[in-house]
Amino acid sequence: MNENLSIKNAKLILADSEITGTLNVQNGMIADMGSTGDTGLDFDGDYLVPGLVELHTDHLESHYRPRPGVFWDPMAALHAHDAQVTSSGITTVFDAVRIGSDTDMKNMGEHVDVLVGAITKAKAEKRLRSDHLIHLRCELSSHDALEQFEQYCQNELVKLASLMDHTPGQRQFMQLEQYYLYYQGKTGMSDAEMEQFIAARIAEHEQFSGPNRQAIVKRGHEIGLALASHDDATAEHVDEAKRDGVAIAEFPTTIEAAKASRKANLAILMGAPNVVRGKSHSGNISATDLAKEDLLDVLSSDYVPFSLMQGAFKLAENVEQITLPQAIAKVSLNPARAAGLDDRGELAVGKKADFARVHLPEDGVPIVRAVWRDGQRVI
Repeated sequence: MNENLSIKNAKLILADSEITGTLNVQNGMIADMGSTGDTGLDFDGDYLVPGLVELHTDHLESHYRPRPGVFWDPMAALHAHDAQVTSSGITTVFDAVRIGSDTDMKNMGEHVDVLVGAITKAKAEKRLRSDHLIHLRCELSSHDALEQFEQYCQNELVKLASLMDHTPGQRQFMQLEQYYLYYQGKTGMSDAEMEQFIAARIAEHEQFSGPNRQAIVKRGHEIGLALASHDDATAEHVDEAKRDGVAIAEFPTTIEAAKASRKANLAILMGAPNVVRGKSHSGNISATDLAKEDLLDVLSSDYVPFSLMQGAFKLAENVEQITLPQAIAKVSLNPARAAGLDDRGELAVGKKADFARVHLPEDGVPIVRAVWRDGQRVI
Protein backbone atom coordinates (compact mmCIF):
# COMPACT_ATOMS: atom_id res chain seq x y z
CA MET A 1 0.00 0.00 0.00
CA ASN A 2 1.22 3.48 -0.84
CA GLU A 3 2.02 5.42 2.33
CA ASN A 4 3.41 8.50 0.53
CA LEU A 5 1.15 11.50 0.05
CA SER A 6 1.42 15.17 -0.85
CA ILE A 7 -1.20 17.78 0.07
CA LYS A 8 -1.34 21.39 -1.09
CA ASN A 9 -3.45 24.51 -0.49
CA ALA A 10 -4.45 23.45 3.02
CA LYS A 11 -4.87 25.46 6.21
CA LEU A 12 -2.53 23.50 8.46
CA ILE A 13 -3.45 23.70 12.15
CA LEU A 14 -0.15 23.34 13.97
CA ALA A 15 0.30 23.06 17.73
CA ASP A 16 0.46 26.82 18.22
CA SER A 17 -0.15 28.44 14.83
CA GLU A 18 -1.91 28.18 11.48
CA ILE A 19 -0.28 28.28 8.05
CA THR A 20 -1.58 27.82 4.53
CA GLY A 21 0.60 25.49 2.52
CA THR A 22 1.69 21.92 1.93
CA LEU A 23 2.32 18.71 3.82
CA ASN A 24 4.18 15.62 2.62
CA VAL A 25 3.97 12.09 3.98
CA GLN A 26 6.56 9.35 3.56
CA ASN A 27 6.21 5.84 4.94
CA GLY A 28 3.26 6.81 7.07
CA MET A 29 5.05 9.70 8.81
CA ILE A 30 4.95 13.46 8.26
CA ALA A 31 8.11 14.18 6.24
CA ASP A 32 7.91 17.95 5.78
CA MET A 33 5.57 20.94 5.73
CA GLY A 34 5.80 24.38 4.22
CA SER A 35 4.04 27.52 3.04
CA THR A 36 4.91 26.98 -0.61
CA GLY A 37 4.40 24.17 -3.10
CA ASP A 38 1.99 23.41 -5.91
CA THR A 39 1.88 19.61 -6.15
CA GLY A 40 -0.32 17.05 -4.49
CA LEU A 41 -3.94 16.67 -3.42
CA ASP A 42 -5.59 20.10 -3.52
CA PHE A 43 -7.45 20.86 -0.27
CA ASP A 44 -8.95 24.00 -1.80
CA GLY A 45 -8.40 25.94 1.43
CA ASP A 46 -9.93 23.36 3.78
CA TYR A 47 -8.40 22.81 7.21
CA LEU A 48 -5.86 20.06 7.77
CA VAL A 49 -6.10 19.16 11.47
CA PRO A 50 -4.18 16.50 13.38
CA GLY A 51 -6.08 13.30 14.05
CA LEU A 52 -8.12 13.72 17.21
CA VAL A 53 -7.23 11.71 20.32
CA GLU A 54 -10.20 10.54 22.40
CA LEU A 55 -9.41 9.48 25.98
CA HIS A 56 -12.84 8.62 27.39
CA THR A 57 -15.76 7.47 25.28
CA ASP A 58 -18.60 5.21 26.41
CA HIS A 59 -19.77 4.97 22.82
CA LEU A 60 -18.75 1.35 22.23
CA GLU A 61 -20.88 0.24 25.18
CA SER A 62 -23.90 2.00 23.68
CA HIS A 63 -23.50 0.00 20.45
CA TYR A 64 -22.95 -3.24 22.36
CA ARG A 65 -25.97 -2.64 24.62
CA PRO A 66 -28.33 -0.52 22.50
CA ARG A 67 -31.31 -1.26 24.77
CA PRO A 68 -31.64 -2.59 28.34
CA GLY A 69 -31.22 -6.36 28.15
CA VAL A 70 -30.19 -6.28 24.46
CA PHE A 71 -26.57 -7.21 23.71
CA TRP A 72 -25.37 -6.83 20.12
CA ASP A 73 -22.75 -8.91 18.37
CA PRO A 74 -19.55 -7.39 19.85
CA MET A 75 -17.58 -7.30 16.60
CA ALA A 76 -20.47 -5.70 14.73
CA ALA A 77 -20.86 -3.18 17.56
CA LEU A 78 -17.15 -2.39 17.38
CA HIS A 79 -17.27 -1.91 13.60
CA ALA A 80 -20.18 0.54 13.93
CA HIS A 81 -18.41 2.41 16.73
CA ASP A 82 -15.14 2.54 14.78
CA ALA A 83 -16.84 3.92 11.67
CA GLN A 84 -18.52 6.68 13.65
CA VAL A 85 -15.49 7.80 15.64
CA THR A 86 -13.21 7.77 12.59
CA SER A 87 -15.66 9.74 10.47
CA SER A 88 -15.63 12.31 13.29
CA GLY A 89 -11.89 12.84 12.74
CA ILE A 90 -10.78 10.67 15.67
CA THR A 91 -7.73 8.57 14.76
CA THR A 92 -6.82 7.37 18.27
CA VAL A 93 -9.61 6.26 20.60
CA PHE A 94 -9.48 4.92 24.13
CA ASP A 95 -12.53 2.68 24.36
CA ALA A 96 -13.82 2.97 27.91
CA VAL A 97 -14.78 -0.38 29.41
CA ARG A 98 -16.46 -0.40 32.79
CA ILE A 99 -14.75 -2.43 35.51
CA GLY A 100 -16.93 -3.50 38.44
CA SER A 101 -20.39 -5.05 38.66
CA ASP A 102 -23.44 -3.39 40.23
CA THR A 103 -27.17 -3.99 40.58
CA ASP A 104 -27.71 -2.84 36.99
CA MET A 105 -25.04 -5.18 35.58
CA LYS A 106 -24.43 -7.98 38.07
CA ASN A 107 -22.29 -9.99 35.63
CA MET A 108 -20.23 -7.10 34.29
CA GLY A 109 -17.09 -9.22 34.13
CA GLU A 110 -18.58 -11.37 31.38
CA HIS A 111 -19.26 -8.30 29.24
CA VAL A 112 -15.81 -6.84 29.87
CA ASP A 113 -14.33 -10.09 28.60
CA VAL A 114 -16.47 -9.91 25.46
CA LEU A 115 -15.56 -6.28 24.68
CA VAL A 116 -11.84 -6.52 25.45
CA GLY A 117 -11.72 -9.71 23.41
CA ALA A 118 -13.42 -8.05 20.43
CA ILE A 119 -11.10 -5.01 20.50
CA THR A 120 -8.00 -7.20 20.82
CA LYS A 121 -9.08 -9.51 17.97
CA ALA A 122 -10.17 -6.69 15.66
CA LYS A 123 -6.93 -4.80 16.12
CA ALA A 124 -4.81 -7.92 15.56
CA GLU A 125 -6.72 -8.61 12.34
CA LYS A 126 -6.40 -4.97 11.18
CA ARG A 127 -10.17 -4.54 10.91
CA LEU A 128 -10.30 -1.03 12.34
CA ARG A 129 -9.87 2.44 10.84
CA SER A 130 -8.83 4.23 14.04
CA ASP A 131 -6.16 3.13 16.48
CA HIS A 132 -8.12 1.58 19.35
CA LEU A 133 -6.71 1.44 22.88
CA ILE A 134 -8.50 0.55 26.10
CA HIS A 135 -9.46 2.68 29.12
CA LEU A 136 -10.52 0.75 32.22
CA ARG A 137 -13.21 2.75 34.09
CA CYS A 138 -12.82 1.32 37.59
CA GLU A 139 -15.91 1.63 39.81
CA LEU A 140 -14.13 1.54 43.15
CA SER A 141 -17.18 0.74 45.28
CA SER A 142 -17.84 -2.50 43.40
CA HIS A 143 -17.02 -5.77 45.14
CA ASP A 144 -15.30 -7.23 42.06
CA ALA A 145 -13.59 -4.12 40.65
CA LEU A 146 -10.10 -5.17 41.74
CA GLU A 147 -10.55 -8.72 40.47
CA GLN A 148 -11.63 -7.47 37.05
CA PHE A 149 -8.89 -4.85 36.94
CA GLU A 150 -6.22 -7.47 37.63
CA GLN A 151 -7.62 -9.66 34.86
CA TYR A 152 -7.24 -7.00 32.14
CA CYS A 153 -4.73 -4.40 33.26
CA GLN A 154 -1.77 -6.08 31.56
CA ASN A 155 -3.46 -6.38 28.16
CA GLU A 156 -1.11 -4.50 25.82
CA LEU A 157 -3.97 -2.28 24.62
CA VAL A 158 -4.79 -1.03 28.12
CA LYS A 159 -3.07 2.36 28.51
CA LEU A 160 -5.36 4.27 30.89
CA ALA A 161 -7.41 3.59 34.03
CA SER A 162 -9.78 5.98 35.79
CA LEU A 163 -10.71 5.95 39.48
CA MET A 164 -14.49 6.33 39.73
CA ASP A 165 -16.96 6.31 42.61
CA HIS A 166 -20.61 7.06 41.91
CA THR A 167 -21.74 6.57 45.50
CA PRO A 168 -24.67 8.88 46.36
CA GLY A 169 -23.66 11.91 48.41
CA GLN A 170 -20.29 12.58 46.81
CA ARG A 171 -18.52 13.59 43.60
CA GLN A 172 -21.00 13.65 40.68
CA PHE A 173 -23.88 13.00 43.07
CA MET A 174 -23.01 15.30 45.98
CA GLN A 175 -26.60 16.51 45.80
CA LEU A 176 -28.87 13.55 46.58
CA GLU A 177 -31.65 15.21 44.59
CA GLN A 178 -29.63 14.58 41.43
CA TYR A 179 -29.14 10.94 42.41
CA TYR A 180 -32.85 10.45 43.04
CA LEU A 181 -33.67 12.13 39.73
CA TYR A 182 -31.22 9.96 37.80
CA TYR A 183 -31.98 6.56 39.31
CA GLN A 184 -35.71 6.90 39.84
CA GLY A 185 -36.02 8.05 36.24
CA LYS A 186 -33.93 5.08 35.15
CA THR A 187 -35.47 2.36 37.36
CA GLY A 188 -38.87 3.60 38.49
CA MET A 189 -38.11 2.83 42.14
CA SER A 190 -40.30 4.27 44.89
CA ASP A 191 -38.88 6.63 47.52
CA ALA A 192 -38.70 3.76 50.03
CA GLU A 193 -36.90 1.54 47.53
CA MET A 194 -34.51 4.38 46.73
CA GLU A 195 -33.66 4.78 50.41
CA GLN A 196 -32.75 1.10 50.63
CA PHE A 197 -30.81 1.32 47.37
CA ILE A 198 -28.81 4.34 48.60
CA ALA A 199 -28.04 2.68 51.93
CA ALA A 200 -26.68 -0.37 50.10
CA ARG A 201 -24.50 1.79 47.83
CA ILE A 202 -23.04 3.68 50.80
CA ALA A 203 -22.28 0.38 52.57
CA GLU A 204 -20.44 -0.88 49.47
CA HIS A 205 -18.46 2.35 49.31
CA GLU A 206 -17.39 2.04 52.92
CA GLN A 207 -16.31 -1.56 52.45
CA PHE A 208 -14.63 -1.53 49.04
CA SER A 209 -13.71 1.94 47.76
CA GLY A 210 -10.66 2.63 49.91
CA PRO A 211 -8.95 -0.77 49.53
CA ASN A 212 -9.78 -0.97 45.81
CA ARG A 213 -8.37 2.49 45.14
CA GLN A 214 -5.15 1.76 47.00
CA ALA A 215 -4.60 -1.55 45.19
CA ILE A 216 -5.47 -0.27 41.70
CA VAL A 217 -3.24 2.79 42.07
CA LYS A 218 -0.33 0.65 43.25
CA ARG A 219 -0.76 -1.86 40.45
CA GLY A 220 -1.27 0.83 37.83
CA HIS A 221 2.02 2.48 38.68
CA GLU A 222 3.82 -0.86 38.66
CA ILE A 223 2.80 -1.54 35.06
CA GLY A 224 3.01 2.04 33.80
CA LEU A 225 -0.66 2.92 33.26
CA ALA A 226 -1.75 6.54 33.01
CA LEU A 227 -4.28 7.22 35.78
CA ALA A 228 -7.27 9.57 35.88
CA SER A 229 -9.39 10.73 38.79
CA HIS A 230 -13.08 11.00 37.92
CA ASP A 231 -15.65 13.59 39.06
CA ASP A 232 -13.51 15.32 41.69
CA ALA A 233 -15.66 17.83 43.55
CA THR A 234 -13.44 19.19 46.33
CA ALA A 235 -9.85 20.23 46.95
CA GLU A 236 -9.56 17.16 49.18
CA HIS A 237 -10.44 14.90 46.23
CA VAL A 238 -7.71 16.56 44.18
CA ASP A 239 -5.19 16.25 47.02
CA GLU A 240 -5.91 12.53 47.09
CA ALA A 241 -5.44 12.31 43.31
CA LYS A 242 -2.12 14.11 43.54
CA ARG A 243 -0.92 11.78 46.31
CA ASP A 244 -1.90 8.84 44.12
CA GLY A 245 0.17 10.08 41.19
CA VAL A 246 -2.83 10.72 38.96
CA ALA A 247 -2.13 12.54 35.67
CA ILE A 248 -5.65 13.49 34.50
CA ALA A 249 -8.58 15.15 36.28
CA GLU A 250 -11.65 13.81 34.46
CA PHE A 251 -14.80 15.94 34.61
CA PRO A 252 -14.23 17.96 37.80
CA THR A 253 -17.69 18.95 38.97
CA THR A 254 -16.88 22.27 40.68
CA ILE A 255 -14.71 25.33 40.07
CA GLU A 256 -12.97 24.55 43.37
CA ALA A 257 -11.86 21.14 42.10
CA ALA A 258 -10.80 22.55 38.72
CA LYS A 259 -8.65 25.25 40.34
CA ALA A 260 -7.08 22.68 42.68
CA SER A 261 -6.37 20.43 39.68
CA ARG A 262 -4.59 23.27 37.89
CA LYS A 263 -2.50 23.94 41.02
CA ALA A 264 -1.69 20.22 41.23
CA ASN A 265 -0.59 20.23 37.57
CA LEU A 266 -3.21 17.69 36.49
CA ALA A 267 -4.52 17.74 32.92
CA ILE A 268 -8.13 18.93 33.25
CA LEU A 269 -10.52 16.97 31.02
CA MET A 270 -14.12 17.98 30.34
CA GLY A 271 -16.85 16.77 28.03
CA ALA A 272 -17.16 18.15 24.51
CA PRO A 273 -20.97 17.68 24.65
CA ASN A 274 -20.86 20.13 27.56
CA VAL A 275 -19.17 22.69 25.26
CA VAL A 276 -21.55 22.06 22.36
CA ARG A 277 -24.68 22.25 24.55
CA GLY A 278 -23.34 25.12 26.65
CA LYS A 279 -23.89 23.24 29.89
CA SER A 280 -23.51 19.91 31.66
CA HIS A 281 -26.26 17.32 31.17
CA SER A 282 -26.03 16.50 34.91
CA GLY A 283 -26.12 20.05 36.23
CA ASN A 284 -22.39 20.36 36.95
CA ILE A 285 -20.04 23.16 35.92
CA SER A 286 -19.86 24.51 32.36
CA ALA A 287 -16.78 23.42 30.39
CA THR A 288 -16.83 26.71 28.49
CA ASP A 289 -16.73 28.64 31.78
CA LEU A 290 -13.68 26.59 32.79
CA ALA A 291 -12.04 27.33 29.43
CA LYS A 292 -12.53 31.07 29.98
CA GLU A 293 -10.64 30.69 33.29
CA ASP A 294 -7.81 28.69 31.63
CA LEU A 295 -8.97 25.58 33.49
CA LEU A 296 -9.47 23.26 30.51
CA ASP A 297 -6.74 21.18 28.87
CA VAL A 298 -8.50 18.25 27.21
CA LEU A 299 -11.91 17.61 25.70
CA SER A 300 -13.52 14.17 25.49
CA SER A 301 -16.46 13.24 23.28
CA ASP A 302 -17.84 11.08 26.12
CA TYR A 303 -21.12 9.91 24.56
CA VAL A 304 -21.27 11.83 21.20
CA PRO A 305 -18.21 11.16 18.98
CA PHE A 306 -18.68 14.14 16.64
CA SER A 307 -18.85 16.53 19.60
CA LEU A 308 -15.04 16.35 19.84
CA MET A 309 -14.47 18.09 16.50
CA GLN A 310 -17.50 20.35 16.86
CA GLY A 311 -16.57 21.28 20.43
CA ALA A 312 -13.06 22.35 19.43
CA PHE A 313 -14.33 24.72 16.73
CA LYS A 314 -17.02 25.98 19.10
CA LEU A 315 -14.44 26.78 21.79
CA ALA A 316 -12.41 28.82 19.31
CA GLU A 317 -15.57 30.66 18.28
CA ASN A 318 -16.98 31.34 21.75
CA VAL A 319 -13.92 31.91 23.95
CA GLU A 320 -12.06 35.04 22.92
CA GLN A 321 -8.71 34.07 24.40
CA ILE A 322 -8.61 30.61 22.74
CA THR A 323 -7.30 30.44 19.17
CA LEU A 324 -8.24 27.63 16.79
CA PRO A 325 -4.79 25.96 17.14
CA GLN A 326 -5.16 26.09 20.94
CA ALA A 327 -8.66 24.62 20.72
CA ILE A 328 -7.55 21.83 18.37
CA ALA A 329 -4.65 21.04 20.73
CA LYS A 330 -7.23 20.24 23.43
CA VAL A 331 -8.53 17.37 21.28
CA SER A 332 -5.22 16.19 19.82
CA LEU A 333 -1.83 17.12 21.29
CA ASN A 334 -2.92 17.62 24.90
CA PRO A 335 -4.75 14.28 25.29
CA ALA A 336 -1.90 12.47 23.51
CA ARG A 337 0.61 13.93 25.98
CA ALA A 338 -1.62 13.23 28.98
CA ALA A 339 -1.82 9.56 27.98
CA GLY A 340 1.91 9.30 27.29
CA LEU A 341 1.61 9.02 23.48
CA ASP A 342 4.44 11.13 22.10
CA ASP A 343 4.27 9.93 18.49
CA ARG A 344 0.98 11.63 17.53
CA GLY A 345 -1.42 14.48 18.25
CA GLU A 346 0.13 17.24 16.13
CA LEU A 347 1.17 18.13 12.61
CA ALA A 348 4.94 17.99 12.98
CA VAL A 349 7.80 16.40 11.11
CA GLY A 350 8.47 12.89 12.42
CA LYS A 351 4.98 12.38 13.85
CA LYS A 352 2.43 9.83 12.66
CA ALA A 353 0.56 10.98 9.56
CA ASP A 354 -2.81 10.97 11.31
CA PHE A 355 -4.98 13.89 10.18
CA ALA A 356 -8.33 14.99 8.82
CA ARG A 357 -9.58 17.31 6.10
CA VAL A 358 -12.22 19.62 7.59
CA HIS A 359 -14.44 22.16 5.86
CA LEU A 360 -16.10 24.85 7.96
CA PRO A 361 -19.38 26.16 6.46
CA GLU A 362 -21.09 29.37 7.54
CA ASP A 363 -23.24 27.67 10.18
CA GLY A 364 -20.07 26.73 12.10
CA VAL A 365 -20.69 22.95 12.15
CA PRO A 366 -17.51 21.39 10.72
CA ILE A 367 -17.65 18.81 7.94
CA VAL A 368 -15.05 16.04 8.10
CA ARG A 369 -14.38 15.36 4.42
CA ALA A 370 -11.58 12.79 4.73
CA VAL A 371 -9.40 11.12 7.37
CA TRP A 372 -5.94 9.55 7.13
CA ARG A 373 -4.15 7.30 9.63
CA ASP A 374 -0.49 6.42 9.16
CA GLY A 375 -0.72 8.11 5.77
CA GLN A 376 -3.53 5.83 4.59
CA ARG A 377 -6.93 7.29 3.81
CA VAL A 378 -9.49 5.55 6.05
CA ILE A 379 -12.53 7.80 5.46
